[in-house]
Amino acid sequence: MGDGNVSTFEMRAAEDSRSALDEAFRHGARKMLMAVLDEEVAQYIEDHKGALDEDGHRLVVRNGRMPRRAIQSPVGPVEIEQPRILDRREGQRFTSRILPPYLRRSPSVEALIPWLYLKGVSTNDFPEALKAILGEGAAGLSPSTICRLKSIWEEEYKEWNARDLSGKRFVYFWADGIYFNVRLGDDRPCVLVIVGTLEDGRKEILAVYDGERESKLSWLEVLRDLKRRGLEEGPKLAVGDGALGFWSALAEVYPETRRQRCWVHKTANVLDKMPKKVQPGAKELLHEMYRAETRAQALQAFDAFVGRYRAKYPKAVECLVKDKEDLFAFYDFPAEHWQHIRSTNAIESTFATVRHRHRQTKGCGSRAATLSMAFKLAREAEKNWRRIDGYPLIVKLLAGVRFEDGLEAEAA
Repeated sequence: MGDGNVSTFEMRAAEDSRSALDEAFRHGARKMLMAVLDEEVAQYIEDHKGALDEDGHRLVVRNGRMPRRAIQSPVGPVEIEQPRILDRREGQRFTSRILPPYLRRSPSVEALIPWLYLKGVSTNDFPEALKAILGEGAAGLSPSTICRLKSIWEEEYKEWNARDLSGKRFVYFWADGIYFNVRLGDDRPCVLVIVGTLEDGRKEILAVYDGERESKLSWLEVLRDLKRRGLEEGPKLAVGDGALGFWSALAEVYPETRRQRCWVHKTANVLDKMPKKVQPGAKELLHEMYRAETRAQALQAFDAFVGRYRAKYPKAVECLVKDKEDLFAFYDFPAEHWQHIRSTNAIESTFATVRHRHRQTKGCGSRAATLSMAFKLAREAEKNWRRIDGYPLIVKLLAGVRFEDGLEAEAA
């Protein structure tokens, strides 16, 4: 009996000890993570200290902290208050490389390895990098284990890229080209990505291809392969940047698909051709165009922009005017969908931390590895995507119901 009591006491003491130890680990993990995040923010601000407004005030400043959140770790949830940055430069936004948006929920090896690889971490450095993020439980991942995982993922990509698409119907496409550096070559492969919206409103990665820049020939290969694998009908609307060879390829493969130019890209391109002192007023008019409730109101703002700036800034006006028809296509679709189809954010947000890696010093190892890692990164992000707003209206769109200014034509 006495031995039993001692055993129970010892078990409870051991549990209390483990609890205290776990708490100590959590406290240490929190301090380490907060210190690293603070250093990242401080470095970002230092790198952009020369960006000033007309009054000499910094455009990139610290802006308090985000609401407290729990980050899942091997020692349990670790509460942090992530530092926040206010970046007032046009088209710029700070995204933490340590805690990218789609990795904030219980990071896993499945999600972290592709991300670390595309950030330029070499295979030999993976164990230490994973150990720092996931804890001691990841220390057993040797370089040879990482290589085997990468080989498995390359095979997964090949199988996924040959899957049958028969019976699938997409209402929207978002298309973009994502550039990466490659250590084992002189080129910078362009990974061509298409995200689609299915009939039930779910967003799905449809294509991840190795392209030769964003040429028409590369996009033709992508779209023809989709059609060959069973995607007979194209989407009702495709959204993309204006610099893509995608548009001419789309016209050949899916000629019935409408085109919508990304307003985020267009706004940045137009403002880039204007001096900083006039950009705030110009930006306001551009926002009026795509935030207007009707096409007529949008075109009024369009005409006002052209009238105000054509004489002094003809290149900016030409950049806007040449895509007039494709900029306002979204008005012929449900208003509930507008926030989704006015930009390529569906792709941009997924690759925010790894695209256009001009300042990376290492880059990825090979084109094949780059492609499979981009595929894994996209599939991990896909798990957290939600259906688009107003998805029940997709059935009406596919049935041929017309929409004017975001409303069913019969009800307008």
